[in-house]
Amino acid sequence: MTDAPHVMIVEARFYADIADELIKGAMATLEAAGATFERFAVPGAFEIPAAITYAVRSMDFYAGRRRFDGYVALGCVIRGETTHYDYVCGESARKLADLSTQYALALGYGILTVEDEAQAWARAGVERKNKGGGAAQACLDMIALKRHFHLFPR
Repeated sequence: MTDAPHVMIVEARFYADIADELIKGAMATLEAAGATFERFAVPGAFEIPAAITYAVRSMDFYAGRRRFDGYVALGCVIRGETTHYDYVCGESARKLADLSTQYALALGYGILTVEDEAQAWARAGVERKNKGGGAAQACLDMIALKRHFHLFPR
């Protein structure tokens, strides 16, 4: 089996153009590190934890699929006029934190929580803050830490 990390990228497509920019940064970072990855799309940030849970739990039942060494969560939530923003941001972040500790997942968090579209672009842009690339790098760093502690079943 290869030592190159194999990563699951889960991308919320609610703001597709912003998601595309986050993906561009994440893929460039993973490719530069020699990692392989698979992309999965979900409707919004709220659905990201469920997609990662499906992948983690499927490994319990289906041994024919290669395990993911890490996970990258990408998406964007822009504040609106209702409290919906607060629930989506809080619950998706909480559940991802719970998953990372419950299952010892190497997780890169790249869900933007912003006031407006301009803030989203400033953070997503690969020539600007490149939060997609940052989330992928965080995932790779956590994979390295897991390997240090020998937490990968091989």
